[in-house]
Amino acid sequence: MEGFTSFFESQSGSRNRWSYDSLKNLNQISPRVQTHLKQVYLTLCCALVASAAGAYLHILWNIGGYLTTFACLGSMLWLLSSPPHQEQKRVALLMAATLFEGASIGPLIRLGIEFDPSIVLGAFVGTAVVFGCFSAAAMLARRREYLYLGGLLSSGVSLLLWLHFASSIFGGSVALFKFELYFGLLVFVGYIVFDTQEIIEKAHLGDMDYVKHALTLFVDFVDVFVRILIIMLKNASEKKEKKKKRRN
Repeated sequence: MEGFTSFFESQSGSRNRWSYDSLKNLNQISPRVQTHLKQVYLTLCCALVASAAGAYLHILWNIGGYLTTFACLGSMLWLLSSPPHQEQKRVALLMAATLFEGASIGPLIRLGIEFDPSIVLGAFVGTAVVFGCFSAAAMLARRREYLYLGGLLSSGVSLLLWLHFASSIFGGSVALFKFELYFGLLVFVGYIVFDTQEIIEKAHLGDMDYVKHALTLFVDFVDVFVRILIIMLKNASEKKEKKKKRRN
């Protein structure tokens, strides 16, 4: 208990020391690393555009499915196995992987558009806000402050995998599905913070592989977006059913 007390006291103390000047203070991140982060986030934006193009292609031609999922995984593995000096090839593989990923989640996006287009837009904006806020929190925090989350998040992913495995065999209830959904959202939001700090630390140690780092953040973004979209669709569907019951 003393450890938890001291931890919360230190966190509250650090919050009290925050000011507008501290929000602008990025001195702990060297100019070289700041330039690297700009390159990472610019590449991430291009990857998101490619993913949106993939989703649009699915809406037009219904191309999303197992083939695009395997193509996405294959492109990612090819990218990760390619040497860093093959920059153009790796950027092209990243764009291909994100396009295939967009096509793979295209059926969910099309479902959202058919139900209510504003839900898809709201899910994307919500994901962007969450991603931006937690990325900024990781950048403004002390170096390595959130790297301890790695073990906890890995345990959370393992728990999600076991729950999914058990529900696929024994059948899952609505309560279990909701738990997986919200707990998964919490885990992948944590990964945004962890991965951002890990990228900063790797860059300080000389790892300037912006393509791989952009891929890491893209995976975090999509994981959060998918869960937010499912939650919004589920809530909207439940509200619609309630309105129908009241009318009847």
